[in-house]
Amino acid sequence: MQTVQDRELKLFGLTWPILLESLLFMLMGSADTLMLSGVSDAAVSAVGVASQFIFIAILIIGVINNGADVVISQYLGSGNRMEASKISALTVTMNLLAGLALSLLFIAFTEPLLHLMNLEEDTFHIAVTYLRLVGGWIFFQAIINALSGIIRTYGYAKEAMYVALGMNVVHVVLNYLLIFGKAGFPELGVEGAAISTIISRGLAVVVFFWMMLRVVDYRIAFKDYVTFSKDYLGKILKIGIPTALESILYHTCQSVFLYYIATLGETALASRQYAMNLSMYVYVFSAACGMGTSILVGRFVGGGRPDDAYKRVWVSARWSIMITVAIDLLAIAFRHPLIGIFTDDPAILKLATQMVILSLVLETGRSLNLVLVPALRAAGDAKYTVYWGVISMVFMSLPLGYFLVFVLDMGLAGVWLAIAADEWARGIIMLFRWRSQAWRGKALVTASSVPNTTVEA
Repeated sequence: MQTVQDRELKLFGLTWPILLESLLFMLMGSADTLMLSGVSDAAVSAVGVASQFIFIAILIIGVINNGADVVISQYLGSGNRMEASKISALTVTMNLLAGLALSLLFIAFTEPLLHLMNLEEDTFHIAVTYLRLVGGWIFFQAIINALSGIIRTYGYAKEAMYVALGMNVVHVVLNYLLIFGKAGFPELGVEGAAISTIISRGLAVVVFFWMMLRVVDYRIAFKDYVTFSKDYLGKILKIGIPTALESILYHTCQSVFLYYIATLGETALASRQYAMNLSMYVYVFSAACGMGTSILVGRFVGGGRPDDAYKRVWVSARWSIMITVAIDLLAIAFRHPLIGIFTDDPAILKLATQMVILSLVLETGRSLNLVLVPALRAAGDAKYTVYWGVISMVFMSLPLGYFLVFVLDMGLAGVWLAIAADEWARGIIMLFRWRSQAWRGKALVTASSVPNTTVEA
């Protein structure tokens, strides 16, 4: 492999592997949903609810790896590659410890957590099985997030994508064998989907760790994994804590919306799950573009090139909106056969396809946030996004959702419109923040005399 100082970074070269990797991870979730829909709609709803808690756990872990990715990117941009290697080692250890703590939490408190969601009895018991297994092994995902983030930040997004591909192949095959009891394996249903997830993630950890050791510039010693530098921790947490708080806040609000939906019944819950599975494929390009852009912004800011960072984000934002609209219109045109892949229940089919139409409003706003928010974080301006996130999500979106769902009796459509209002409000605010260039001067590192990584605007 090339070393990082020799590898030229371009947005397209970063974005397309991240896009494919994201698609593969989503396919893992869709494979669960598709196969479990052959078991029952209750199984799909249960896994959807349990997954909400798993997502929140992953976002808590993001305190570390989200901050570390920005710091590593800025150090690489500045030419300080030894520090980048040491921070990489520290990131793996911290994510492992955080993951183990969350695994113990899920094992001990699975039932109390799910009691909060007001589920019907059958759905509740299925959700307990899934959450206890997948949540109990969440530390595998914590390590994967650390390692894959490091590898992408070093410029090896394509290699990370190959590992994701292998993980998905293993997951889908095991899903088929364990959910339906094929080739002599026991028929385990939801439990089989959980076991498949655990095994595929465990294998991915081994491959990702081997790959990280190959891409870092300086050999990582054992002491680097257990040396908790105050300077490194401070820089990681300066970005990581605001980033994680915003992400946790977002998904906590989604959990509140999920509670709203649960009161509407099983049809609304299943419709929400199927519509969200389709929506993920609509915004995946924006998410990949945002991740690739943030890596470049970190390199530019760390290397003392804020003008290049400024121009790069505007180009990325335009592409994000245009491609999101195109994909969304395509999804709307084929909404009936796409949702029909998952269910033939006419009530669920009707409601889920209505949500796909409303997603045109939601996803265009989200496409702005998925580029601008990571760019601001990569420039060191992480706190600003949190302040406005609290105002928009908590004080605007949640009350608006309650009003639309329960006062105007709009049902699931009320939730979709409330989320769309939040995405647009924050997207416009972040757009003006980037335009103001108030993020200049917030870099965590300064450029060194070491030759810099080649990065194209």
